[in-house]
Amino acid sequence: MSRYLLALDQGTTSSRAILFDRLGGIVHMAQQEFSQRYPQPGWVEHDPNELFDSQATVAARCLRQAGVEAADVAAVGIANQRETTVVWNRRTGAPVCNAIVWQDRRTAGFCDALREAGKADVFAAKTGLVLDAYFSGTKVRWILDNVPGARAQAEAGELLFGTVDSWLIWNFTKGEAHVTDPSNASRTLLFNIHTGDWDEELLETLGIPRSMLPQVVPSSGVMGHMHPEFLGQRLPLAGNAGDQQAAAFGNACMTPGMAKNTYGTGCFLLMNTGREARRSANNLLTTVGWHCGDGLRYALEGSVFMAGAVVQWLRDGLQLIREASEIEALAASEPDNGGVFFVPAFAGLGAPYWDQYARGAIVGLTRGVTRGHLARAALEAIALQTLDIMACMEKDSGLPLTALRVDGGASRNNMLMQCQADVLGVPVERPV
Repeated sequence: MSRYLLALDQGTTSSRAILFDRLGGIVHMAQQEFSQRYPQPGWVEHDPNELFDSQATVAARCLRQAGVEAADVAAVGIANQRETTVVWNRRTGAPVCNAIVWQDRRTAGFCDALREAGKADVFAAKTGLVLDAYFSGTKVRWILDNVPGARAQAEAGELLFGTVDSWLIWNFTKGEAHVTDPSNASRTLLFNIHTGDWDEELLETLGIPRSMLPQVVPSSGVMGHMHPEFLGQRLPLAGNAGDQQAAAFGNACMTPGMAKNTYGTGCFLLMNTGREARRSANNLLTTVGWHCGDGLRYALEGSVFMAGAVVQWLRDGLQLIREASEIEALAASEPDNGGVFFVPAFAGLGAPYWDQYARGAIVGLTRGVTRGHLARAALEAIALQTLDIMACMEKDSGLPLTALRVDGGASRNNMLMQCQADVLGVPVERPV
């Protein structure tokens, strides 16, 4: 009997592989960062081949360092950064350009044009999303319009599109499976969350050939097999969900009204709404949670674009700290924020504002402000953005929040979690 499960977590700044035993205990983990590319202001890109290579590398390293044979692994599952967009050649597997990352704002003007053309309501009604550069559909359109020859190739059926899960599965199966799951499909502006299929009207509006799109399969179930080249064994790929929906499932938010917040590069707050796709009246997203064989489950979601990325900026941009882990001690060096407030709108503002053109601001600066005040204001900014979203979520759902389950790298920060509990007025529950 196989003794292990292997989880692949392809995130915005690193790829991880985690080996679990049959009781869900972590046996070993391997992680590798990859390069971030900023070719123009507001543009964010990844090298698709680097994404895959880093994920394949940590998968093999994780098993090797754990001393586990691939034959002892029952199945492999994938969680991935969601809206990031890859387009590649069906025959050669070569990407036509760099992946356009979910944070990228280059299509903001096109989103404005769609709104001015009166398209916002039809997208909201069918996809549960707002017209924002965050999502994949307008990124695909940009690639077809701006990469030489891409549109002609796409219309000839030569190009494929996928979010990162599709790109990984395509490569791990050596091109045998071009699939995605409903949680990832629901982040593209192309998927009708009520019918559970790609929507012809939306595809026509965005000018995207249906032949590019992956098959949508349930989140749980064998969707392909990893080629033996990678781990030495033909292993089933048997689970797939966008990272935030996977986190909600992993935090056991199975009952309508249960909510989790992931503190990663951004902040992502999801509340389970069960079988009902509840449309938000407060600028939140309605999204698919998962499909585990008994139909779609839905969630309300609020997305904060900058959370852990704020700490990265203090480290790399301002060089205020040397390691991200230093932020808590620095923030604790001051009893309060000294009147300083931080709005980390480096890539615009997400829910509930959806301001594509907002930019970051630090206000309240005086000569008495210290590094500690800035650090404290940065942590408070993460908690306050979450408060804005939760207030909207309670109005939309009619369900009062009784506790917030949390995960993600920044959830290790005790000061941030205490601040979050204080401003929300409910317990914050962090897994061991």
